[in-house]
Amino acid sequence: MQAYVYKSQRKQDTFVYLAKRDDFDAIPASLGATLAPYAFVLEVALTPERRLAQADAALVRANLAEHGFHLQLPPLPLAPVKVPRIDGRDD
Repeated sequence: MQAYVYKSQRKQDTFVYLAKRDDFDAIPASLGATLAPYAFVLEVALTPERRLAQADAALVRANLAEHGFHLQLPPLPLAPVKVPRIDGRDD
């Protein structure tokens, strides 16, 4: 399965995968209004062996087959780690 990946120009680190190139009609209008305009990033073959850095390829394939698009949001920020002070105080 081929996928066409676009980066949102409005939302940082947000990507849309489309089953058909430039088929922005597959994206619900309310969602598209918050993400558009888009910049084409790459075309990728989503085979069962394919691994993606920020998304589950099987989920992307399923969403493309069912909805015609997949939305990849930025990763959630990590919780801050509290490092104990050397002197034992709790400042």
